[in-house]
Amino acid sequence: MLSYEQALEQLLAAARPVAEVRHVPLTAAAGRVLAQAQMSTVDVPPLDNSAMDGYAVRLGDLPQAGVTLPVSQRIPAGSVGSELQPGSAARIFTGAPVPAGADAVIMQERCDAGDGVVTLNHLPRPGENIRRRGEDIAAGSEILPAGIRLRAQEIGLAAAAGLPELPVYRRLRVGVFFTGDELVQPGEPLPPGAIYNSNRYALRALLEGLGCEVRDLGSVPDRLDATRDALRRAAADNDLIVTSGGVSVGEEDHVKPAVEAEGRLDMWKIAIKPGKPLAFGEVRKPDGGKAWFIGLPGNPVSAMVTFMIMVRPFVLRLQGVVAVQPKRLPLAADFSWPRPDSRREFLRARLTADGRVELHPNQGAGVLSSLCWSEGLVDNPPGGAVAPGDIVHYIPFSELLA
Repeated sequence: MLSYEQALEQLLAAARPVAEVRHVPLTAAAGRVLAQAQMSTVDVPPLDNSAMDGYAVRLGDLPQAGVTLPVSQRIPAGSVGSELQPGSAARIFTGAPVPAGADAVIMQERCDAGDGVVTLNHLPRPGENIRRRGEDIAAGSEILPAGIRLRAQEIGLAAAAGLPELPVYRRLRVGVFFTGDELVQPGEPLPPGAIYNSNRYALRALLEGLGCEVRDLGSVPDRLDATRDALRRAAADNDLIVTSGGVSVGEEDHVKPAVEAEGRLDMWKIAIKPGKPLAFGEVRKPDGGKAWFIGLPGNPVSAMVTFMIMVRPFVLRLQGVVAVQPKRLPLAADFSWPRPDSRREFLRARLTADGRVELHPNQGAGVLSSLCWSEGLVDNPPGGAVAPGDIVHYIPFSELLA
């Protein structure tokens, strides 16, 4: 079997970002992947400005606290005052440019305002409560590197730097379909021997959560000709095809021979639990290109966990993301795991009120409700027995679902 690291290395080595780049307005950039590094067009802030509502002063006019000075001008945000005259103070508001000649701003809570005068009850440091021009961003500096998924904070930074739009990779197009005559859609009657198709909806949600454009071909009959036809349709206008189940070698498992007939397939056994089987390959497009193919296990928990730890990094790399590995937090265990598997285990877990990690009591691969109870996964090495208080590596779902 391939180790987790070997399988992931092969996946990421094969991945190439989509080539097309779109320029989108900031209002449409959330969740997209930045295709080119961005530079600021301005200094931020553009001028020295006040960090407080208060009074701008010259330090030379304040030999000690308690001095009373006339107020010579009032400077609201958005206005530029005149040079501060010696022996006077300027009423100033947060964000307003500091007038020339002023050395500091005294917050209004440390001042007593009178009729045209102010008593300054604090002796400030040089530069106190002044935000300097360019202290956040210097004009011409790089503010956003290529290959990041744009969050609200990056979009806000781009706006602060004067950028009205950003170059992003086009959305990854993913075709999905599901084989199995036993699968029934939610809302339909459930005949004996049938099950509801949970993977269809879970995998769609996972892909859409990563910003993919998902094309759902629905359920496909358990026939080789139908499966080949679905592959051809999915490959025609998608970058990636994702399925679950049907990649074994039984008489009713047609995905493997169908992919081999329409392209190329590698069947991997990965030393992970839950999971283990993963099909990876490619399907020919009518124009001579190719669409990547990934076949996930049919078991719902195995399909979702394998997606999170294996497929998610591959999808992100296809989208142009540079950093694709989730962060693992070293935390104390609040559980005992005395009989570990020889494979690398990803255990469903959540945090206790005191920040320790507890496991769901049923780690069975068919217990889909355990994923709803959980808040993340424990990445447990092969043979890794755990006692309460041991440090384990915890991956929050926030690192695996976006």
